Amino acid sequence: MDMGLDKLNSLLLEMASISQNAVSSAIEAYKHGTKDTKVRELSDELRGLHRQVSDLCMEVMARYQPVASDLRLIKASFEISYGFYRYGRYAKDIVEVLEIFGDLSDCDHSIVTETAQKTQEMIRMSVDSFAKRDVALARQVPRMDDFVDDRYRKHLKAVIERAGDLKCNTSAALILRYLERISDHASYIAESVEYIVTGVEPAR
Repeated sequence: MDMGLDKLNSLLLEMASISQNAVSSAIEAYKHGTKDTKVRELSDELRGLHRQVSDLCMEVMARYQPVASDLRLIKASFEISYGFYRYGRYAKDIVEVLEIFGDLSDCDHSIVTETAQKTQEMIRMSVDSFAKRDVALARQVPRMDDFVDDRYRKHLKAVIERAGDLKCNTSAALILRYLERISDHASYIAESVEYIVTGVEPAR
């Protein structure tokens, strides 16, 4: 069973690296107004790896009937794998916003850039907490989620209350929504890390 768990851990760490790359690439494309074709490829790769993790979890459970900490790891691995996959999926969605709206170089990027920085920090912390099984670090991630939620709601309120460039406002709202969902999954991953280490089920 140890070989199966080691392989599971390796797959998740591979997904962690790819998902970080996907989100970073999507944000850079937004900030610089460039096209990025590799985000779609990375998203598809993450989907395939998520399926591998799911299959491996089922195989290990069926063959070895794990208990206690091993069972927690397998159960949490599916949630973590799904989170990494969703990072890639939302990165792909961000790139699709750029494809739909075209050149956004004249837009004010400040709120999206600020929110993206916080979201990427949450991603890094969620990945590091999993790699190190660091509960203290994991517990910091959900506390940061309010910042991202606040920026998303603040922008929507501003769009409703005052007129502005429809193209800029709408594209920013969509990207902020995807960043808000990424931050949610970062929190879920962090909570799963705490569950692996302590056995305490996340309260959602």
